[in-house]
Amino acid sequence: MLIDPIAIAASSPTPALTFGVVDISPYASLRLDAPNNWSLKFSHKRPTTKNSETHYMQIQQTRSVVDPVTGATAPATASASISVSVPPNGWSDAEKVKLLQALTDTLADSDVTPTKFLGYGT
Repeated sequence: MLIDPIAIAASSPTPALTFGVVDISPYASLRLDAPNNWSLKFSHKRPTTKNSETHYMQIQQTRSVVDPVTGATAPATASASISVSVPPNGWSDAEKVKLLQALTDTLADSDVTPTKFLGYGT
């Protein structure tokens, strides 16, 4: 079980966020930072003999945007997520952590960077 609330320090241009639980079950939770219109979701699927275990985390930001054609304002949501899927056998907990860390390290590396990735870098 994760702490409630989850407090994320500000890191420009993102404000400080505090995600409080609004819905929780044994393998999922939804947390909101209502003042800033952000949400954070966690979900987990236990492995079976045939299926992998899956761990999923998603962050969303909702805000009002102006349609450039009509000029109308409407809510829009952007999201980013991480999904980790591991076969039921063959990976230790430490190796699962290394797998996820390798992904986040790759994104943080100067050869990739979030800016290059979002600029359609392949």
